[in-house]
Amino acid sequence: MKHLLRLGDLSTEEIFGILNLADQLKYERKNGVSHHHLEGKKLGMIFQKSSTRTRVSFEVGMYELGGYALFLSDRDLQIGRGEPIRDTVRVLSRYLDGIMIRTFKQSDVEDLAKYGSIPVINGLTDYCHPCQVLADLMTIREYKGSLKGLKLCFVGDGNNMANSLIVGGIKTGMEVAIACPDGYKPDAEICAWAEKDGKLTVTADLTAAAAGADVIYTDVWASMGQESERAEREKVFRGYCVDGALMKTAKPDAMVLHCLPAHRGEEIADEVFEAHANEIFDEAENRLHAQKAVLVKLLK
Repeated sequence: MKHLLRLGDLSTEEIFGILNLADQLKYERKNGVSHHHLEGKKLGMIFQKSSTRTRVSFEVGMYELGGYALFLSDRDLQIGRGEPIRDTVRVLSRYLDGIMIRTFKQSDVEDLAKYGSIPVINGLTDYCHPCQVLADLMTIREYKGSLKGLKLCFVGDGNNMANSLIVGGIKTGMEVAIACPDGYKPDAEICAWAEKDGKLTVTADLTAAAAGADVIYTDVWASMGQESERAEREKVFRGYCVDGALMKTAKPDAMVLHCLPAHRGEEIADEVFEAHANEIFDEAENRLHAQKAVLVKLLK
């Protein structure tokens, strides 16, 4: 494991290795055990998309591991003024021990890894969100005890979250169902891989997708960069809501996850969100622990 560019690059063993280390680091943190595995290490954090959880969790994580995180907005870097990313990373590789980037194009993440000489972590692209899904898998395992054999249902846009949930779910032995409107399906190559290597259903039928699910997951209808599509998406996705009626089709003990921020009353009903708030905010907390595990794996 040299980088974390997408979950598809990791083996099942590598994913569980990260989850096991994340559990250990979380236990140590809860019990006041210091774990300065990255003493003196420096992480550059490039943000071309704004963030709450990604920035705070990586910055706090590096601090707790004994290292230092440097926030780098595209407004502060020359890439915001046209410098090629391949030139930027050649320079940053001489200052830093690793880079985390939250951006739009997956190709930018790939170029950082190609032209740089230090580990690169994908903090989010329009294509995938591996750090979030590692935290999701960690949370599901905490609540359910294991992952293999569970049914995970995602409701909403076949976006970066859906793409990474499919990969993470299939690689850890889960059945995955995606409920999305026609024209908003997940990446075709990811779906083809999943259908070959596991059990995946992609349907516009919410009830069929959620039937017997152990985990219901949703995300906003319009992500960052899609603001101009918001009015149209509100029409298309109306009805794709995790509400009480949908929850009745899942298993009685089904958990609900949301990568946040949530638009209550749109993709998730307020009463469902509040009924499952502990799960959702444990999921948000686990961004810290899962990413600390990734940092230790890559930078130590």
